[in-house]
Amino acid sequence: MRRAGRRGRQAPEGSPMENGVGQEPGTPEPPVAEGIPAPRPPRARPRLVFHTQLAHGSPTGRIEGFTNVKELYAKIAEVFGISPTEILFCTLNTHKVDMQKLLGGQIGLEDFIFAHVRGETKEVEVTKTEDALGLTITDNGAGYAFIKRIKEGSIINRLQTVCVGDSIEAINDQTIVGCRHYEVARMLRDLPRAQPFTLRLVQPKKAFADMIGQRTRSSKCPGEGRVTSGKE
Repeated sequence: MRRAGRRGRQAPEGSPMENGVGQEPGTPEPPVAEGIPAPRPPRARPRLVFHTQLAHGSPTGRIEGFTNVKELYAKIAEVFGISPTEILFCTLNTHKVDMQKLLGGQIGLEDFIFAHVRGETKEVEVTKTEDALGLTITDNGAGYAFIKRIKEGSIINRLQTVCVGDSIEAINDQTIVGCRHYEVARMLRDLPRAQPFTLRLVQPKKAFADMIGQRTRSSKCPGEGRVTSGKE
């Protein structure tokens, strides 16, 4: 704030202010220069509305007003009358468990959001015969870590019940809900070799058509082809 000069004086209380300078009551407003249009009021920001469905099948919902993943899940859950903790992850523009279409940090206005929710829970016993299990793990940013890729020929690849998209809920009965993907990867990496351990997994809920189609495919994981199955 600039100090008033010796001849300056403080504006009387209650007098109008313009640009931070006191203006005497009754002083006429400065004329508007001819040919210069008056400034336009700021335009309101458009409402960003997105369409969403549950991946296993549902009516189409509309969501808006979210700024992060947790708020997004809360909006989706509100539309479909479920708990936000039911949502494992979201894909864009496909209802399939396609890790190439996994929702990341940006959503386009034309993107259609499919929410994959909790399905069946399963437990599998794994024996770590090698240092690497052959898993790539990511997380949804809201507390669930899940399998993004399975390496061909790896320990996990030989287990028919473990699929891309499965959420890892517990390791040896120790819950990992709330852990980030790198924490889960470290836990699995630190497990001793030649000692069996148990994974509790939650698979995404499948649509009826996908369950029928899966019986006719040789791949043990959802999707078609090597890219969508997550295998390398």
